[in-house]
Amino acid sequence: MDRRSGAGADAGAAGRQGRLGVGIVAVTSPLPGDGLRRLAGVHQVRMHPTGSPVSGDELAAFAAGADALVTLLADRVDARVFAACPGLRIVANVAVGYNNIDADAARAAGVWVTNTPDVLTEATADLTWALILAVTRRVVEGDRVLRGGGFTGWRPDFMLGAGLQERVLGIVGMGRIGRAVARRAAGFGVRVRYHDRVPVAPEHAAGAAFVAGLDELLAGADILSLHTPATPDTRHLLDARRLHLLPRGAYVVNTSRGEVVDEAALVAALEDGHLGGAGLDVYEREPAVHPGLLGRSDVVLLPHLGSATLTARVAMADVAIENVLAALAGRTPPTPVVTPPPPR
Repeated sequence: MDRRSGAGADAGAAGRQGRLGVGIVAVTSPLPGDGLRRLAGVHQVRMHPTGSPVSGDELAAFAAGADALVTLLADRVDARVFAACPGLRIVANVAVGYNNIDADAARAAGVWVTNTPDVLTEATADLTWALILAVTRRVVEGDRVLRGGGFTGWRPDFMLGAGLQERVLGIVGMGRIGRAVARRAAGFGVRVRYHDRVPVAPEHAAGAAFVAGLDELLAGADILSLHTPATPDTRHLLDARRLHLLPRGAYVVNTSRGEVVDEAALVAALEDGHLGGAGLDVYEREPAVHPGLLGRSDVVLLPHLGSATLTARVAMADVAIENVLAALAGRTPPTPVVTPPPPR
């Protein structure tokens, strides 16, 4: 693998590409599994020397002259990158979301954009339930109390949490992950309602009831779990007004995208006692976290671990590599989210 950045490192490889079909693949971060090794057996792999995140002029300089670019969600791929890579065929994002990539600029440049759906669904749904249980049963808070010497023996009134049985779990976004979260709810005796643009087929709803209006869903949700992509329409979807539509003492869990929640409004709703707590895996200005969340015992904070199992991360890397191999071979990638226009 070539760790040199810049177009100069690619002059020889560019010539080989025309004769032998060898492409230059710029990768912003090491990936688990053997996908990169397999890729390097076919194409020249250029690894970013410091890793993700990388964006703007730095990413453009690193990717210059590349035929393919493998990115993480923290990498910002904009028009500068496409201008620096006139031969670029694909940006393979190692994530389900792709809001880090300027889709319009990619389409205008005739570049495929792909993601890694399905393979992280179960891992993210598991983590969602880990957060639900941790925040409602005060698991992390209890761990801190014990380690700090605050446990002096069992008492009937010590660290009481909230039971789940007969509670209402509201799911916003009934895609693959939302449906997987709903399937797990039956084991906890939770009633599930969901909101999405359109209802899913009954056989995929896992017994969850469709609610056409988001405000209506919020008003009846004891626990709210967010599973919606980051788009201009979903930015601050959960704002101050909607947070206060939730019943007093409700819990908010977010394993989707941080921008969906107005963090300042969330802090205010916790501070005024309206919410019972929150469990967050993603943040509005990630990796930064609103300082008002950091000191709260009623909030569980995780460092974006939704897909963080070895199985899921290796599978994500493999999907991204398969997308690159397909695009550089002139085939349609398996999981496209932006399709270049047909040649005129």
